Amino acid sequence: QVQLVESGGGLVQAGGSLRLSCSASGSIFSIYTMGWYRQAPGKQRELVAVITSGGNTNYPDSVKGRFTISRDNAKNTVHLQMNSLKPEDTGVYYCNYALRRNYGGPLSDYWGQGTQVTVSS
Repeated sequence: QVQLVESGGGLVQAGGSLRLSCSASGSIFSIYTMGWYRQAPGKQRELVAVITSGGNTNYPDSVKGRFTISRDNAKNTVHLQMNSLKPEDTGVYYCNYALRRNYGGPLSDYWGQGTQVTVSS
């Protein structure tokens, strides 16, 4: 079984910063993409940042220039540095890994349990 555990959420004032981390445990052969998604109350889950195994990153315009995603392949860990936070960044943040558990096995998605980020105005 593979488990993803997030940490680093909390309450911060607008303009502040937070750093989220997500670590994976269990039997893993290789991890392809690592990403962060968020879901605000009453809204659909949306992509916040993604990083490929080659280090390529992608961000929506809403966070570009403020958020930075990075990964540590040796530790199966992904981080999200969030700066200049805005109240509209409030939501539950989930990490997502696309990985193979075995050589030649299927590529599957795994999700963390979510961590709350609240930005006050």
